[in-house]
Amino acid sequence: MPQLNPYLNFNGNTEEAFNFYKSVFGGEFAMVMRFSDVPSDVPMPDASEADANRIMHIALPIGKNNILMGSDSPEHYGEINHGNGFWISITVDSKEEADKIFGGLSAGGKVTMPMGDTFWGDYFGMFADKYGVNWMISYAENRK
Repeated sequence: MPQLNPYLNFNGNTEEAFNFYKSVFGGEFAMVMRFSDVPSDVPMPDASEADANRIMHIALPIGKNNILMGSDSPEHYGEINHGNGFWISITVDSKEEADKIFGGLSAGGKVTMPMGDTFWGDYFGMFADKYGVNWMISYAENRK
């Protein structure tokens, strides 16, 4: 079965954002690579000297089969705007885990829908984190 891994781009604060995500989800980074880590014989037309310390790729395993990945966009690409066209949806194994992840990730962000029981039967909440990334947290007792 294919594995789906969200890949997020940021405006130079990927390391900060991923350290925040790591504080919520736990675990260790599977990879952290900066633009300066690229060997000199590999052409990198999109990166400048100003981008050297930016994150070229970072990977945070979450659970058994999920990896949250990201990078900093080179400055000359312009401002990254996460917008409202996508959401990362997380399904958890308990209400307690839902509350923990919701509380951790939504800290400093904007809650759209607080965690609560819904008419479709899930315990569910939505928010944008402090980096502008949209999240949905869901627990469904009948889907255990």
